Amino acid sequence: MKIEIIPLIISLVPAILITLLAVYFFKLHTTNEEKRRRFLLHRENQKQSLPLRLQAYERMILFLERISPGNLLTRIAPISENKKDYESLLTHTIDQEFEHNLTQQIYVSDECWNTLKASKNATIALIRKTALKEDVDSADKMREVILTELIEKGAPSDTAIAIIKEEIGDLL
Repeated sequence: MKIEIIPLIISLVPAILITLLAVYFFKLHTTNEEKRRRFLLHRENQKQSLPLRLQAYERMILFLERISPGNLLTRIAPISENKKDYESLLTHTIDQEFEHNLTQQIYVSDECWNTLKASKNATIALIRKTALKEDVDSADKMREVILTELIEKGAPSDTAIAIIKEEIGDLL
């Protein structure tokens, strides 16, 4: 019995090609199936996380509105005529509001969070700068100067609110 190699190779070539083709299509199918599963999982996670993210953005806008100098000064009246006490009260209130909303940063982008912190710091800087002025000798005068500057330049929180609204628009 003599086995002829050439007819054997000729008959194995189509079998090897079909096997390679089957392996290729199987791998392609499993890759596509994995991508489809990840997409479905991602979409399901989006359904659950979108309300949380929107709620976080709502809280950030509420925070910015609450620390806006116009709203802050009307909501928190001076407890005495001492401008340093009033400055401390205002900055302490802003810091408390910020600390209350610290956990919301996990739901918003880094750019949004950094803008929010910059707005908070700019508001505190405005209050401290006004308290350091020589012509400001009382808490009521301090309120007056801050409100005048607010009318002239606008609130630091207005820019942050615009950025948050833009980010929400991109999210939806």
